[in-house]
Amino acid sequence: MCNRGFWTPWLQLLRTKGEGQRGHAFTAVSLEPVFAGIDTYMDQIDKAVQLVTQASGLAPILVCHSMGGLAARAWLNRQTVRRVHRVVTIGTPHHGTWLARFAHGPSGLQMRQGSDWLWQLDQRAVKTESALFTCWYSNCDNIVFPTSAAMLTGASNRFVPGAAHLQLAFLPEVMASTLAMIMQDPNEVETQTVLS
Repeated sequence: MCNRGFWTPWLQLLRTKGEGQRGHAFTAVSLEPVFAGIDTYMDQIDKAVQLVTQASGLAPILVCHSMGGLAARAWLNRQTVRRVHRVVTIGTPHHGTWLARFAHGPSGLQMRQGSDWLWQLDQRAVKTESALFTCWYSNCDNIVFPTSAAMLTGASNRFVPGAAHLQLAFLPEVMASTLAMIMQDPNEVETQTVLS
């Protein structure tokens, strides 16, 4: 239920131009309408990727919190060519969450552990897709649990102890590591960002 204002601290850092650096093309999206099916958000992600790619000429890095990571995976599964450089997920219920058993809306039902939607998402996934992912997770996430639900096989899974679900996105370690990926030399890596 967070809108794009969630990403304001990140946007301020991406806008910053340090010595020898330039600002980065970026956009943030609100996954709306709230509680809709996760596939509903793919068009918003597609438009954001197009916008950043047109502004920069580079494939972006997607930085996704919670359900945004599932929407990004659904969007990736629809692509016929690779349009992103990397995907960073923060507290994303890749394998559902125990808490979703109490959900009644479409997206909540999709995030139930063992749901048909998650099974289909895994089946459609391109075999090399998980190598694009860095997945941040915590043992104290109060929304996405058990802990293993936020990890993907083949991804760079990064554990942060003691962080709650929203807190995880703003921890210095998570922000610094992710921003380091974004801020690398543009000759080595695409440095543009879509936040979902």
